Amino acid sequence: MIDLHTHTTASDGRCTPAELVARASEAGVHVLAVTDHDTVAACEAVAAACAVAGIEFVTGIEITAIRDERDVHTLGYFLDVHSPVLAEFLNEQRGHRIDRLRLMIDRLSTFGIVLDAEAILQPARDDSSKSAGRPWIARALVAGGHVASIAEAFDRWLAPARPAFVPRIGATPEQVVARVHEAGGIASIAHPGLLARDGWLPQLVEAGLDAIEAYHTDHDEATTARYVALADTLGVAVSGGSDYHGDASHRAKSIGAVSLPRDRYERLKKLKTEN
Repeated sequence: MIDLHTHTTASDGRCTPAELVARASEAGVHVLAVTDHDTVAACEAVAAACAVAGIEFVTGIEITAIRDERDVHTLGYFLDVHSPVLAEFLNEQRGHRIDRLRLMIDRLSTFGIVLDAEAILQPARDDSSKSAGRPWIARALVAGGHVASIAEAFDRWLAPARPAFVPRIGATPEQVVARVHEAGGIASIAHPGLLARDGWLPQLVEAGLDAIEAYHTDHDEATTARYVALADTLGVAVSGGSDYHGDASHRAKSIGAVSLPRDRYERLKKLKTEN
């Protein structure tokens, strides 16, 4: 199994790096990438655990870009986690995330839901490499008894067009692709079936996009086949993974639930050596 889309506690995942690798090993994953949102903080710990477990590790990240007020998630692979340019860019991204969460917490207060912003954001203050996200607020809503589940927190309050939602600000997809390349990595658009903006893909390929994530938990067989064909038509590679968070609110219930075919993975690796 080859799973190139997973998350840890460095962003919105529920597994520590050690726990993630232990679950990957138990599931029979042979190649693993950690792709936390806007941070590479867990990469070195996951790499070390993978070395012990005999799992091939791929350095990764999932960076959120913005176009037309829509989140455009871009995966970066094989990048240099010590790149100064990348570090500066990610610091700015994480700062935007914290500002956004504060605004959402403020909006909730206007509806009589008072949450402790400092407690929610404490992990990011304790470790600036951690990436804050809406699930942090969702978990506080559940803990406070305001909703019964994380899914309800998003459905009632935190999803787009819901009362506490605040649009994100950030870099364009083209800028994100450029930052990934500057860090020596290759860039893949994440779960394009969820983005539902296939018309944007040719332009992103012109801007340097290297791959399309065809294999994903939220893609059925027909959707996967469509994006594999589109990637081949556009002359780019294919990536894939479970998008595992270790959280019942996400559809990927187990790591390795979606696996990238070996031949497609080898093409991704070849792109790295060619760049």
